[in-house]
Amino acid sequence: MEQKVVITNDGSTSIYIEEWNESYHSKHGAIQEAYHVFIKSGLSLFKGESVSILEIGFGTGLNALITLKETLNLEQNIDYVGVEAYPVSEVVVKQMNYVSELNADLTSEFNCFHSMDWEKKEAISPTFFLTKVKRKFQDIDFINQFDLIYFDAFGFRVQPELWSTEIFTLMYQALKNDGVLVTYACRTSIKNAMKESGFIVEKLPGAPGKREMLRAVKKL
Repeated sequence: MEQKVVITNDGSTSIYIEEWNESYHSKHGAIQEAYHVFIKSGLSLFKGESVSILEIGFGTGLNALITLKETLNLEQNIDYVGVEAYPVSEVVVKQMNYVSELNADLTSEFNCFHSMDWEKKEAISPTFFLTKVKRKFQDIDFINQFDLIYFDAFGFRVQPELWSTEIFTLMYQALKNDGVLVTYACRTSIKNAMKESGFIVEKLPGAPGKREMLRAVKKL
């Protein structure tokens, strides 16, 4: 499928797939959405703690880059695993403007995200470790490993199978007790699938352009 680079409303780039009429990030602002959903509603719950993060849909690397930026000055240890079945091409990655839009001196780190080997843990900084896993979400088999999941799959409209009870059961199993999953989505069927998988689910205000989002917690 052809990937077209587009500029979202906050000036940051995203990727648009014309065949699906679907973008990797919100058209209202890629960086803005990432901060609201994954940092404000997820990572901020773990201030001062070492955090193991699983990202479902590594994509452009934006969520990982923002997480790195936000935790560097805090000396917060992050063990980050990004799962992606269909990696973004190097040509497209080079067109992403996240480093400049974030006003962050992280060019080499962002390049490393995309040039590093798959299935191998890399020290991006003394406190941020990244492992990229090339795998379909249905094949995830982590057990009680993560504190936080960034669930950033393509939308329900184009890939409803990624928002099923079966997938969220895998997410539930991957989390430690009291682990948290956050996602930009807030469809009733998604909320019900999360509950059927064992999660306690709450609605939160969504990122700009979206009324609500979901946060789910694993409680044994």
